[in-house]
Amino acid sequence: MRVLVTGAAGFVGAATTHRLLNRGDDVVGIDNLNPYYDPKLKAARIERLSNEDRFEFIQMDCADRDGMANLFQHGKFDTVVHLAAQAGVRYSLDHPFAYLEANLNGFLTVLEGCRHHDIKHLVYASSSSVYGSNQNLPFSVGDNVDHPISLYAATKKSNEHMAHVYAHLYGVPCTGLRFFTVYGPWGRPDMALFRFVESILKNEPIPVFGNGEQTRDFTYIDDIVEGVLRTLDTPATGDANWNPESPDPGTSSAPWRVYNIGGGRPVPLLKFISCIETCLGQKAVMDFLPMQPGDVRHTEADVQALSEAVGYTPSTPIDEGIPRFVDWYRTYYQA
Repeated sequence: MRVLVTGAAGFVGAATTHRLLNRGDDVVGIDNLNPYYDPKLKAARIERLSNEDRFEFIQMDCADRDGMANLFQHGKFDTVVHLAAQAGVRYSLDHPFAYLEANLNGFLTVLEGCRHHDIKHLVYASSSSVYGSNQNLPFSVGDNVDHPISLYAATKKSNEHMAHVYAHLYGVPCTGLRFFTVYGPWGRPDMALFRFVESILKNEPIPVFGNGEQTRDFTYIDDIVEGVLRTLDTPATGDANWNPESPDPGTSSAPWRVYNIGGGRPVPLLKFISCIETCLGQKAVMDFLPMQPGDVRHTEADVQALSEAVGYTPSTPIDEGIPRFVDWYRTYYQA
């Protein structure tokens, strides 16, 4: 299979590309290598993949309409994994236009490419952030998600709507995966685990927003990638039982699906920090701060739909995943 992976230099993109290559797929990876966080880390991820004969990397922005049209014209792709995006809830508060360009315009070029070039399945990254003001735990794909509380979340929900339009009008099979707090080796420096480890090793205070009792459904990178690949191999189809008089938000009569992809084990933030302290053999100095605008207090994924559809079974608890990240961090940064 020939696969286009967008955001291939990103955390999930690089890990997904690695697995695709290992199982024998041909992969073209694109990324704009923007400076949202250290481009050297992104370049290092690509370097790990560059020795593979079946991998080609192209530096390109998904919002480049002509470039993307040309890529699809000549790429002869079977499937697409769209992971390129402007990430981060807090960053969206001060840089709103970056999210419209990357997450809306960039996604539209991908949808157009899939429409015109007979792509068998588009799998794209949505986010747990779409649940917004919803406090009904665990979050289910059957829940209403009409109340986002950040622009980032709004663009991700918009992606789901846009994908449904292309599935309905043009028959493009589209599946969105709502990622829940992905962590692990080669992770993003703007995420809590990376920042906490870095600060603790430097004996610097770590910011703890809220009282530390908020929970996150931390999901290890290998579990995420396994779910992505299983989903990619199971193209979305129309639900023959979908009822337009009582519509299910997670399915459709069109070849369109959305799924939660999480660890299924919500962890209090203070417990998460305690596990990091144990791995480092060093106590954290915590600076408790107010909850930030756009942040949600609790997340927990109901992954039953994805489990039933593709056999997704997350298997990595934080007391296994965090030590793996710490080992990678110490090696990569010689810390």
